[in-house]
Amino acid sequence: MISDPTVEAVYIPLPNSLHFEWVKKALQNGKHVLCEKPITPTASEAEELFRTADKNHVLLMEAFAYLHSPFIAAIKNEIESGAIGELRYLESQFITSDYDLSNIRMRKETLGGCTYDLGCYNTSMIGWMTGLEPDEVNAVSAFSTEGVDVLTSAIFKYKNSFKAFMNCGMVLETNAKRRIDQLRIEGSEGSIRSTAEFNGCGYLTYTIIRNEKCEEKTVFTPHNYRLEVEQFGRCILNGETPHVSREFTTGNLKVLERILKAIGY
Repeated sequence: MISDPTVEAVYIPLPNSLHFEWVKKALQNGKHVLCEKPITPTASEAEELFRTADKNHVLLMEAFAYLHSPFIAAIKNEIESGAIGELRYLESQFITSDYDLSNIRMRKETLGGCTYDLGCYNTSMIGWMTGLEPDEVNAVSAFSTEGVDVLTSAIFKYKNSFKAFMNCGMVLETNAKRRIDQLRIEGSEGSIRSTAEFNGCGYLTYTIIRNEKCEEKTVFTPHNYRLEVEQFGRCILNGETPHVSREFTTGNLKVLERILKAIGY
């Protein structure tokens, strides 16, 4: 496929451990690449891929589909418009069922584990909503007998008074497709709360709480993966700027690396 001159772009959803190799091969063959998150295990590897894309005059974007959601855009707009005042605290949780050992998510050699698979959503949510880089990262994990992190919590401290917390895990009933998605954003004048699923679609609702009054807001959200592919197509055909930027991708990976270092993974 990557040697076929009629193929302009490829999507790479391979196990995390294979991303770097195949993204680089595709880029070197002149293909635009949309690669699943996390694009690479480290920021330095991601930077190498972006340099390869530049050298070959093609585009590279990390596939965080949920960031293309109008629901996420609406919440971010609430923050930026000052709807809840100055940010004080953000909490992001993403917990799913666990899997049997044949699943790549449960194997260390394929860069499995909840931080790589789920925690990247939490860190990207915090970074996307705040635009801030943590000054201090503390984290703790529970590991499987195979040495894969199955429950990881992290606390982020910033130079200002803002703090954030993330919790990710694969600990619910095995292969039951159960999950917990939770977002809570606290400001000086109110809060935003949501239990909508990451990558959820349809009519999604979040709640703004101010002066002990609750206001529910609903946003219609098309399929996020469709929105992502369409946006990447416009980048290729019309010169639109990738929604998930190089800077955002590498910045998020740096935070993930700090978490993984803290838990010894």
